[in-house]
Amino acid sequence: MKNSLLTLIFIFLFFAHARAQEVGVEATSNIVLNIKPSQTDSKINRADTPHFVTYDPAIKQGKLLLFIPGTHGIASRGPKNFFNTALKQGYHVINLSYINTPAIAQICKGTALEENANCAEDFRNRRVYGTTPFSLISDASYDAIVNRLTKLLLCLSETNVEGNWDKYLENGQPKWEEIALAGQSQGGGMSAFIAKTHRVARVIDFSGGWDYSAKNKIADWYFKDSKTPLDRWYGTYHVKEPAAPTIIKTYKAMNIPEKHIYAFDLEVPDGKKAHSNGIRNIAYVADWIALLGKGN
Repeated sequence: MKNSLLTLIFIFLFFAHARAQEVGVEATSNIVLNIKPSQTDSKINRADTPHFVTYDPAIKQGKLLLFIPGTHGIASRGPKNFFNTALKQGYHVINLSYINTPAIAQICKGTALEENANCAEDFRNRRVYGTTPFSLISDASYDAIVNRLTKLLLCLSETNVEGNWDKYLENGQPKWEEIALAGQSQGGGMSAFIAKTHRVARVIDFSGGWDYSAKNKIADWYFKDSKTPLDRWYGTYHVKEPAAPTIIKTYKAMNIPEKHIYAFDLEVPDGKKAHSNGIRNIAYVADWIALLGKGN
């Protein structure tokens, strides 16, 4: 009987360990907040699923990691294992809820691209900053990524004082030097786009899109000078994703250092996509740590 009990305990512990390796282990001291964009700005009524906010008060506070999800991404369903890795590296984490449909590739093609070679840049300007006109999407100025981030930080600074969110604000605006950007697919492109015009702490582009200015010609904005120093730029892709050759071209156009470009190549499980595997597969945790660096 005793041997049978010990055997059962061993089997339980074995499978518990295996399960932990598969899904990751979430730190018990994490603070998790889910805040709807409309709670931070009453004008916002589209893409009003909650922002996902988390930090570990037991770890010395460092930079903010702002994650921007891809097309159809829901902030509360984001890559939690990656976020937990960021927490351990000293970051506060925000996974931002924003209007992420339609995607650039769905709009800036065919006639739209023929009529406006800067279609992709104009699209991103509208969705990120909301200050320039772009008639092909219906995003209002207050729907913009930067407005959503700003209003969320102001809200957090008032309602979650212990999180010390003022650290990421300066004169009521994001303090970009204290913010690292990361994103996947459309969100990776948005992160790169912001890092071009603001000096951020770091930028990690996970398979961040493939904007064009003409057929088979990547968009001109990729070649523009960057306010963020190039040694803070990182890019990843999976070797089996269909757009990998184009993604590599965008990374080279942005002058991301060769040693900062990660070509993920682990086998993609059945039913999963290579395009998102790099941000979801916990087998890449050592790479995530290198990409994130020390947040504090």
